[in-house]
Amino acid sequence: MAKAKVAKRPTRDEFVLEEIGNQLTEAMQEASEIVLTVWGKEEQVRGTIVGMDSRTGKVHVSWGEELIKVPFMDIMAMDYPRD
Repeated sequence: MAKAKVAKRPTRDEFVLEEIGNQLTEAMQEASEIVLTVWGKEEQVRGTIVGMDSRTGKVHVSWGEELIKVPFMDIMAMDYPRD
């Protein structure tokens, strides 16, 4: 059996990755609520960044009682909620 084709994550240059990293760090330091566009997820991830694990490469986002761990390389964009 052949494996189903899975869309590959878009590649981004080091400047885009650095900019996203800077935005995430700033949002974590300011405890700002953010909205992340994540590759492979239809819904955006919303919450406050409570930690970043350099060992696993995951960003920890808290929304109420829920803790979501998002792989840094899957984050396509970061924005602030508009409501």
